[in-house]
Amino acid sequence: MFKKILLAVDGSEHAIRAAKIAGDLARSMKSDELRVVVAYEPIPPYLGEPNLQVAINARLQEAQEILKRAVDAVGDSNIDLHTDLIEGNSAEAIIEVAKTRNSDVIVMGSRGLGRLAGLVLGSTSQKVVSHAPCPVLIVR
Repeated sequence: MFKKILLAVDGSEHAIRAAKIAGDLARSMKSDELRVVVAYEPIPPYLGEPNLQVAINARLQEAQEILKRAVDAVGDSNIDLHTDLIEGNSAEAIIEVAKTRNSDVIVMGSRGLGRLAGLVLGSTSQKVVSHAPCPVLIVR
């Protein structure tokens, strides 16, 4: 049923829970592919050098650490695992990857690390649910 699973993570507690569930789902469905995506906001260019490069490197390192934690949470499986680090608006990046890769389902946490973490459903989750080309599994 869900042969191509897209897991979107941001490092939050909800995202790590979503990674565990995505791994379980992929194993139980005998999925062909599990794609883990970390989208991160671009650094404003007005920082200038050398600050711009330092900020870019720090943002990229943080994204790689989030990706590693998510892959560890997915656990071992015989599924084809792909990873993507994408600079840009999180919701737009997730939707675009889902369309481009013909994902059957998107798995993501209900709330992320945004400033308004107290909301019932985060703004990224709401945008993805509203515009996704496939079903979305939101994990609390």
